[in-house]
Amino acid sequence: MDNTTTRPEQAEIRLAEYKPPVFLVDTVELDFDIRDDRTRVSSRLAIRRNPESAERNAPLVLNGQGQKLVAVRVDGRELAAGDYVLTDKTLTIRAVPDEGVVAIESDNDPAANTALMGLYAAGPMLCTQCEAEGFRRITYFPDRPDVQSRYRVAIHADEDRYPVLLANGNLVENGKEAGGRHYAVWEDPFRKPCYLFALVAGRLDKVADRFLTRSGREVLLEIYTEPGRSSETGFAMAALKKAMRWDEERFGREYDLDRFMIVAVSFFNFGAMENKGLNIFNDARVLGRADTATDADIAFFERVVGHEYFHNWSGDRVTCRDWFQITLKEGLTVFREQEFVGDMNSPAQERLRTVSVLRRVQFPEDAGAMAHPIRPASYQAVENFYTATVYSKGAEVIRMIQTLVGREGFRKGLDLYFERHDGHSATCEDFVRAMADANAIDLGQFMRWYAQAGTPVLDVTSRYDADSRAYTLEVEQRCPATPGQDTKEPFHMPLRLGLLDARGGDMKGDMVLKLRRPRETFVIEDVPEKPIPSLLRDFSAPVRLNYDYTDAELLVILAHDSDGFNRWDAGQKLFAKYALSGEALPDAFVTALRTVLMDKDLEAGTKAMTLTLPGEEELGLALIARGERIDPVAVCEKRRRVIKALAGALSGELWATYREIAAGLDEEASDGVARGQRSLKNLCLAYLHRAEPGKVAPVAARVVSGARNMTDKIACLDILVDGDAALAARALAEFAETFAGQPSIMDKWLGVQAAERHAGVLEKVRRLMAHKAFSLNNPNRVAALVGVFAGNPFGFHAEDGSGYRFVADVVERLDRLNPQAAARYAKPFLRWRDFDAGRQALMQEALRKLAALESLSINVREVVTKALGADA
Repeated sequence: MDNTTTRPEQAEIRLAEYKPPVFLVDTVELDFDIRDDRTRVSSRLAIRRNPESAERNAPLVLNGQGQKLVAVRVDGRELAAGDYVLTDKTLTIRAVPDEGVVAIESDNDPAANTALMGLYAAGPMLCTQCEAEGFRRITYFPDRPDVQSRYRVAIHADEDRYPVLLANGNLVENGKEAGGRHYAVWEDPFRKPCYLFALVAGRLDKVADRFLTRSGREVLLEIYTEPGRSSETGFAMAALKKAMRWDEERFGREYDLDRFMIVAVSFFNFGAMENKGLNIFNDARVLGRADTATDADIAFFERVVGHEYFHNWSGDRVTCRDWFQITLKEGLTVFREQEFVGDMNSPAQERLRTVSVLRRVQFPEDAGAMAHPIRPASYQAVENFYTATVYSKGAEVIRMIQTLVGREGFRKGLDLYFERHDGHSATCEDFVRAMADANAIDLGQFMRWYAQAGTPVLDVTSRYDADSRAYTLEVEQRCPATPGQDTKEPFHMPLRLGLLDARGGDMKGDMVLKLRRPRETFVIEDVPEKPIPSLLRDFSAPVRLNYDYTDAELLVILAHDSDGFNRWDAGQKLFAKYALSGEALPDAFVTALRTVLMDKDLEAGTKAMTLTLPGEEELGLALIARGERIDPVAVCEKRRRVIKALAGALSGELWATYREIAAGLDEEASDGVARGQRSLKNLCLAYLHRAEPGKVAPVAARVVSGARNMTDKIACLDILVDGDAALAARALAEFAETFAGQPSIMDKWLGVQAAERHAGVLEKVRRLMAHKAFSLNNPNRVAALVGVFAGNPFGFHAEDGSGYRFVADVVERLDRLNPQAAARYAKPFLRWRDFDAGRQALMQEALRKLAALESLSINVREVVTKALGADA
């Protein structure tokens, strides 16, 4: 079976060249005959010419890949080979009626499909992944999201091997067949694009529950797992019920089918997939108990279950016209997910987490060789554009609309969007137009966020006139050049701000300035004293802000600002300054952090986030902003120095906090408060380890052995591998013995070792690739080991280039199995220009080696070519 996602010579696909489909497919009948050696797929497509297509005489062109064509019929007549043209990518039928039925039979080999797209074997079960272009690997079809159809699916299989047979929609029929076989028939009453099709067959455990909708309908909720893992579904089921109720209350969206199903699989390229009524999840993103999953895992379960459920409306009921519009469903759904998680836990902490991820992941993407708008203008492999820009920045664009029109106005706009486009495919213009129409606001200029790449920069200056009590802000916006976009037009964006007095009190409350021009002046009247501006409150726009704050002003903001984001950000600015300059931590800064740590009214989770230094990625970006290159190992050492100094200065308070939480916290509690307390407790111990390693290591070793929750075990394992080699070796061996045979937990064991900040980490990772816990065929194993290593400055950025050569070799090997996953690990090379000259040359060398491979998939080649750019 062909395992490339698309062929290397594929031309670039452009948004400007969009054409409506020539044919529509009103109904699809699929019959899956699952056998040991192959699966035969028989389809009946009710087709008709699209009246919106200008190509009145064009043939029927169906996408198809990696399958064996058996037969083609049109209105019951079997076609001879001369009646159609078959290539490795398409099936073209020359003479078809304007309306009729096309029937196709083809054979799939799921066991050979290591790309994990289409129908594939996930261990002993069969499952599908069709977004973006996987359906063409199952049967021949116009595989594009603007072709929407109603599906009826019959599945036939051996009952002993595949006792559970699932597809989208409602189960309408099932029964026994001869030879120990059985069948099930599913119907989905809602039109959907083929990328939302799903099928699962296998031996699965099931946990069921019920949900009563606001209109009184009872919905059956089912979560399916591999045998023996049903006890790990509790968090997911609770999250699903909360998400269903929240979407009714916040956005008026009610579930529409008789049942909602989740299936957890162990081989999956994504985190999860929102197939209509039958969500398929990577098991690492949905299954776990307190003793097997970390707090971060548990928080992610809630996040991802909510995200996929919310797609039922923002993605399924209203979908994308084409793949350039991915942010239409993903940006909107990420925003809805963030609002849900904030409402279920802490809005302040969720906002800090969201912005931290955006700055760490998306800002570098916006400054890199593959920078693209949230709606790209072109692509070669669409899978390469499921990016932080499309998702996370896309969510920030949605949030800006809510800021501009207000929460109530946003709800009105969203209601209008769903009313206008329910059951249809839509564009980003359709969404913004609904918001504009519902609120009588001009959002024409705002559409530039969808078309222009890069992170805008706001340069702000101020002056205060004591005589007139007027405070003036000068705001200049600019956006750096990005590939293919040298010149940018000004954006329409909200700048939320407040004014603080010398003691940190609010003088005016929140204000929102609406920026539209390259340079603007705003005068705020009746300001009683020279204020400290609290700019970009709640991170009201995804920008970089330049304002010449003094350290004293930042300390006031850190200690007193009513805006949680700006309090946190003031600390981040000061941390970055002292880390990169090498200056000693001033007493005033230490005192401010001591106040945060000991504040009884502040949530523990917020304390932990405020006390956490910017990561190595953020510190590197700060260097780039200053026009310097990055030495990643030196940045790591500077960050360690600050932690050690802070831990030394706050040793007593850190120990007191650690002991107080450890004594009073139920180890098995997993609510948001408990998770926040554990994060603060483990941060205290990790910081203390920098200053007092001999005192902390035995404590960490005892926790690894005796803790009843996975969070504490992994946190303390991290501490040990970063210090005491003998204790670390014993703890790692004990952990591996205890959790052998539990892949999701062993992934954590692999990741802890791949993250070791030691020069010898590469050799350890090489040995671990031969360990029975690792498999190159499984995306989760690769992410746990290679993905974590690629983010480790001591490994990936080793001064001799060995880390670059290693990751490039993995990319080459993985590309033969799973091009989509391989492209993911080529992306760390995109930023080679950000590093010192020696590392630049070594990264280019690794890229050129990949570029020279004739067999390289288009997925990887697109990344490599854009990384090298003019240097290719």
